Amino acid sequence: MIGLGGAIGTGLFLGSSLAISQAGPATIVAYIICAGVALVIGWSLAEMVVVHPEAGAFGVIAHRYLGPWAGFVVRWTYWTIQVIAIGGEVIAAGIYVQFWWPSLPLWLPVTVFSAVVLVVNTAAVKLFGEVEYWFAMIKVMAIIVFILLGVLLITLGLPGAEATGVSNLTAHDGFLPNGMSGLFLAMVFVLFSYIGTEIVSVTAAESENPVRDIPRAARRMVTRLALFYVLAIAIVLTVVPWTATAQGGSVNESPFVTVFSAAGIPAAATVMNFVVLTAALSSANTNLYLTTRMMHSLAANRYAPAWTGRLSAAGVPRNALALSALGLALAAIVSAASESGAYLALFGVSVFGALVVWLLILMTHYAFRRTRAAQGLPPSPVRLWGAPATSGLVMLFLAAVLVSTLFIDSLRPAWWAGVPFFVVVSLAYVVVSRRSTSPVRL
Repeated sequence: MIGLGGAIGTGLFLGSSLAISQAGPATIVAYIICAGVALVIGWSLAEMVVVHPEAGAFGVIAHRYLGPWAGFVVRWTYWTIQVIAIGGEVIAAGIYVQFWWPSLPLWLPVTVFSAVVLVVNTAAVKLFGEVEYWFAMIKVMAIIVFILLGVLLITLGLPGAEATGVSNLTAHDGFLPNGMSGLFLAMVFVLFSYIGTEIVSVTAAESENPVRDIPRAARRMVTRLALFYVLAIAIVLTVVPWTATAQGGSVNESPFVTVFSAAGIPAAATVMNFVVLTAALSSANTNLYLTTRMMHSLAANRYAPAWTGRLSAAGVPRNALALSALGLALAAIVSAASESGAYLALFGVSVFGALVVWLLILMTHYAFRRTRAAQGLPPSPVRLWGAPATSGLVMLFLAAVLVSTLFIDSLRPAWWAGVPFFVVVSLAYVVVSRRSTSPVRL
């Protein structure tokens, strides 16, 4: 449920409109393909973390199998993009509030929600897990209800709304209105919906039985995500013409809310807006948990200030939490300075780094198998099917999607920030590694 909480966020509820603007009804196909990619990522992580159930998860494993530079870069990169993503989630939550109060300045709800997320994360791990479980449950139940109502609206109609049928899937220039290039460009936004599935591996160190729990959670989470995403997006694109939910270069409202508004069900639209608001806060809550654990892992290897590794009496790395809250402060600043492009600006930077991190995870998996085989060690109790062929194909796909961001005007600036960022991180590693002589804790 924590994995679902991290993954089901604005990528689906808000960012899906950006994917629809690129591929139209073919966005359904994009979600199916990207589900396969997320499954490979989740399965490869499960294979590794059951052998190394450590805090820091794939960052620590990259350190062991790809070297200290990779461990440093992947953890700092992932921490950075998730900190930015947290800001994106609370900005999205503020946008949802403007559905009810359009004149409300965006920075105000962003600041309030940031404070709420911080309070939850300062509590003990058990309380965090309990809160996040119910957050995730609300999202899951809402998607199920949305799908059921959507099926009724498509086939039988609802009071005050006639049955829509499936004509919207082929109207307005057909199922693939922008051709294969549009479908491929939509993959960038769709992949963002699945970012967060890797959080399951980070929880391994705090799981009672990681060998049993992590592989099962990873597989179930990705398959359920795929089912929810594909069915939900299919409902959106069937009920309302894709031209109505595609919002071009801006994001002003969730397409899920647009569906109910267009169908003449204002009460349902209000309820759905509350649900997507909860979804954004849940994702921000989970990702803040994730970044604090990643920072704690860096401190354990002396790759971050020692004070960030200290734990409170409740077992919470509160100093790391305070540093990870930079994304919340950034969100407040960006939302005050540029309301119209705030979400998209943070989206572009975080998706660039996320694709690079996924590539490094798959490279780690390849080195993991090769090294263990060379040392005569037993294979992991969990094994990714078809690897290294499956993981190799996914690596090529991710690299192609990363390159394609150069051809999306709103995401091209992410390269201008992303490439210099990796140069800076690499230089920082050179400086830090000379000052640190401690072995990695594995």
